[in-house]
Amino acid sequence: MTSPSTTVPRTEERWSALQWGTLFVLCAALFLDALDVSMVGVALPSIGHDLDLSTSSLQWVVSGYILGYGGLLLLGGRAADLLGRRRVFLVALAVFAVASLLGGLVDSGSLLIATRFIKGLSAAFTAPAGLSIITTTFAEGPVRNRALTIYSSCGATGFSMGLVLSGFLTEAGWRWTMLLPAPIALAALIAGLKLIPKSPRENTQGRGYDLPGAVTGTASMLLLVFTVVSASDAGWASARTLGSFVGVAALLAAFVAIETRSSHPLIRLGVLRSSSQIRANIGGATFFGSYIAFQFLVTQYLQNVLGYSAMQTALAFLPAGALVAILSTRMGPIVDRFGTLRVIAVGFTFLVIGYALFLRIGLHPNYATTILPSMLLLGGAFALAFPSLNIQATNGVKNEEQGMVSGLLNTSFQVGGAIFLAVVTAVVTSGTGKHAATKQAILDSYRPGLWVVGLIGLAGLIVTATGLRTRRPSHGILVASSADFDATATVPHQAEADRAEQIALRD
Repeated sequence: MTSPSTTVPRTEERWSALQWGTLFVLCAALFLDALDVSMVGVALPSIGHDLDLSTSSLQWVVSGYILGYGGLLLLGGRAADLLGRRRVFLVALAVFAVASLLGGLVDSGSLLIATRFIKGLSAAFTAPAGLSIITTTFAEGPVRNRALTIYSSCGATGFSMGLVLSGFLTEAGWRWTMLLPAPIALAALIAGLKLIPKSPRENTQGRGYDLPGAVTGTASMLLLVFTVVSASDAGWASARTLGSFVGVAALLAAFVAIETRSSHPLIRLGVLRSSSQIRANIGGATFFGSYIAFQFLVTQYLQNVLGYSAMQTALAFLPAGALVAILSTRMGPIVDRFGTLRVIAVGFTFLVIGYALFLRIGLHPNYATTILPSMLLLGGAFALAFPSLNIQATNGVKNEEQGMVSGLLNTSFQVGGAIFLAVVTAVVTSGTGKHAATKQAILDSYRPGLWVVGLIGLAGLIVTATGLRTRRPSHGILVASSADFDATATVPHQAEADRAEQIALRD
């Protein structure tokens, strides 16, 4: 547990310079993650042309990072809880900086994917450590909501700036998009050494690191994505594909068995008894997964079909990122008033409508009337849903388990991104995508993938809507003691139902 010297007093809402400095460094790390993802997205066509990578191979430049990220996030979260959040955060950030440098120097697709995987592994430790530092530093309720909305807005700003920077950098050479994160990570590391307060390790007596769980969990995700990506070539009913799916099921079963029996599980399965947690994680997977696949396809469409340059592609995406950066800092009061579930539902609605409108594209679309409306809706969706999902997943959780639930949520984001990107890529390449010789054929191969993207977003909306349908008034039903929740008086009545569902986390 954090010591009083490293935690904001629960009754104080004015932040000291050190607390602002801590939040600044954590925001810089999230900014860096978003910057890296968006820059790579715009540079993909140039990378594929230079390194002679096919569409299915090219998606591994994205999936390699996401898999490394998602595969070890649960271990990263527990390591942060046990080793100390500051220590884990800073060491992983240093690895990220080195891997970024190497990524800009490699000369083959395989080596590039390997460096992306290493960067993902390091992010698997910085992300839960950073989020858990916030949630153990700022009191649950409006204070934490404000910190999380600032945190989320920095990620949005990084994403939007990454799109613009990648346009300039890719024109000079895609390698610059790989190299730029290195000095930013180094600067954040130096600042973190000075600004993030030292935090003690948790009491690790009788506790350890669930390495068997980490191995089986990561292996199952890697095998699942590989199976989906390669199924279009091998055949969905082939012995290799069916055998791989059996292997995935066996690894997942082994993971559950290990977590059930382990004295120090990677994830305490009891956390999944909370319907709020389940909806947050399914929502995160479908929201981020559908968008990663959407961005992948739209980047290819803009450059390969419409002939956009890297800069034009970056500017096409800019309205969405700019809108998130403007709106996300104002989400705290909205969440306080309406509760996370309603805000997430509206965000998903915007997302699905944006995907549906984009299906109107053709060979000669008008940007202002065909593409821009979708970008604005997607920007609004991110501004509403992303901070709300973070708040919903971390509310009502004990300090010593914040790393675990932060890792679980980020795992859902990243694994959802990897799996759904693989599914959409397989749909595209299973038809004319592999043999498309004309722009019309390429566009025709993208349309089924865009339909799948929309269906994934719709599934997330349905899951969120079930929570709205089953929501019961919380007034007078739950009485939480100070041992159950911190700062209960600071949480508005409209958000009590969100926290009430978190009571299962204490069992």
